[in-house]
Amino acid sequence: MRPLEPAVEAICGAAALAVEALAGGDISGASRVRLAGDRTVVVKGGPTIEREARMLSAMKALGAPVPEIIGCADGWLVLEDLGPSRPFSAAAWTAIAEALEPLKDADPREGFGWSQAYSLAHVEVPNRRDRNWSAFWRDNRLLCHVSALDRTLARRIENLAAQLDQIIPERPPVALLHGDLWGGNVLWDGTRAWLIDPCSYYGDREVDIAALTVFDSPPEEFFDRLALDPGWRERLLVYRLWMWLIHVRLFGDSYRGAVERDLDALGF
Repeated sequence: MRPLEPAVEAICGAAALAVEALAGGDISGASRVRLAGDRTVVVKGGPTIEREARMLSAMKALGAPVPEIIGCADGWLVLEDLGPSRPFSAAAWTAIAEALEPLKDADPREGFGWSQAYSLAHVEVPNRRDRNWSAFWRDNRLLCHVSALDRTLARRIENLAAQLDQIIPERPPVALLHGDLWGGNVLWDGTRAWLIDPCSYYGDREVDIAALTVFDSPPEEFFDRLALDPGWRERLLVYRLWMWLIHVRLFGDSYRGAVERDLDALGF
């Protein structure tokens, strides 16, 4: 992997004059780089950036708002700089709903999953394809964590997994998911909501809706605008569990209470 500055210069055709680490980045960091000519770009590095570039390209192909990919080489991904995000407003939530709408139009022949596994820091995100959505979620988003949990919590997850096909559908419409859609991965510029830092795969669009309730509180108008199918609030708890389990594994037992609360609400 080449150092950042020469890699960016080779991709952009302009010298990198200054590098500013961007806020956030608990899992993967990003930097704003000022180029000769007073242009700025956002640069990300790491072992999964080529996979991220493919995810962004797939989202863009469906018409979702994502940053332009300027180049990807030598372990670095260079993106359009969209500027800082503004605090969310009612208009932001309307724009987020609009940003997600094109992702519903994925090719149903894709099935569920993705062509490669992904990772969030040291935690693997398996994406083995399956024609049965309930089986995909059971194996790739719930049972995959069991070996890393204590036996009490693992047993509760296993009990839920055993009855999962009674809660979530086997074959919902296939959508392309952002996959890690919390507020920090949405950039609101005051006019448009941009989707950044994906962990994409094909699945039930309600997964992204659930993820937005982990650290954010969308207004009811947001959910109304999406016209979700009946029963979505119970399914939301199942889909949100994956986010909580990831956080337990990344950041420790401070997130265990959230896992237990949603399991309690589901009756497991």
